[in-house]
Amino acid sequence: MQYGFFDDLNREYVVTTPQTPYPWINYLGSEDYFSLISNTAGGYSFYKDARLRRITRYRYNNVPLDLGGGKYYYINDGGDVWSPGWAPVKRDLDNYECRHGMGYTKISGELKGVKTSITYFVPLGINAEIHKVVIKNNSDIKKEIKLFSFVEWCLWNALDDMTNFQRNYNTGEVEVKDSVIYHKTEYKERRNHYAFFSVNAPISGFDSDRESFMGTYNGFHNPDAVMSGQATNSVADGWHPIASHCLEVNLEPGEEKELVFVLGYVENEQDEKWEDNDVDKNIINKKKAEDIINKFSSVEAVDKALSELADHWDKLLSKYTLDSNDEKLNRMVNIWNQYQCMVTFNLSRSASYFESGIGR
Repeated sequence: MQYGFFDDLNREYVVTTPQTPYPWINYLGSEDYFSLISNTAGGYSFYKDARLRRITRYRYNNVPLDLGGGKYYYINDGGDVWSPGWAPVKRDLDNYECRHGMGYTKISGELKGVKTSITYFVPLGINAEIHKVVIKNNSDIKKEIKLFSFVEWCLWNALDDMTNFQRNYNTGEVEVKDSVIYHKTEYKERRNHYAFFSVNAPISGFDSDRESFMGTYNGFHNPDAVMSGQATNSVADGWHPIASHCLEVNLEPGEEKELVFVLGYVENEQDEKWEDNDVDKNIINKKKAEDIINKFSSVEAVDKALSELADHWDKLLSKYTLDSNDEKLNRMVNIWNQYQCMVTFNLSRSASYFESGIGR
């Protein structure tokens, strides 16, 4: 069976079906911030250390395969719920495509005239990843869509997060301001870092508590909030912190809208941890996060950062080239072997879908 093909001109592997024998993984990031993403939007993120600075949660060896967590998006089109990356809803799509490129992944799905494309990448020099979401109405009727984002926060130490439940069920903590959800578990007690998930548009609601978002006995494939089309505005206090935005996207026939989501990581010095260090040690200092969010508040800024990432890989891959009569040899030597070597160098094989990153 054919699962995809190499696009040598764009240096991409194009996956044409979500049901591959095993997940096809791409590795985003080349400095301090890293993100793993599968062809169905599964995966996780971390800063420098896959064990001690795990940003989002992932469950290994999970059943069903590749449904242990991810950077998921849901479309509720008049009660018809699906995901652009097929998972986690696993609704059959009219069209699906995943393009794994040099440091970025673009996943597209279409159902009943609504096409949604999401480009994931880590900009150079930034401790964050960008999710550029493009929704287009290819139908001949107006569409009133509810778009939901979703990530599940890891409580920093990936090993402890998977084992120390007595403690973990009492520590989760968040803040919500405008369209940004901040994860600040243990920030007051002993940490100097937090994470955030933002979108550059007004939201109609949010969730930061997993059980409120999903329902007690539901899974990633059928969260209560998504199925009902209504966020609960939950604020996690202990238990399971997540980040989910709900946006109303109304599209006329042929209309397209672009949104920018930013998932990032921030560290503050001890005397700069709080918005007001002398009075209120509860409101985190958001300046660094807001600087990153403002830097990528426009689609133009995101496209510029993506172009700079492409230039970075062009320069790296131009150091050594082979020109032979065998296109497969050229492809592997000039693109994929070099890309694989750089990914291995950056991550030291410490994190993947099979190596958890917690055993060193």
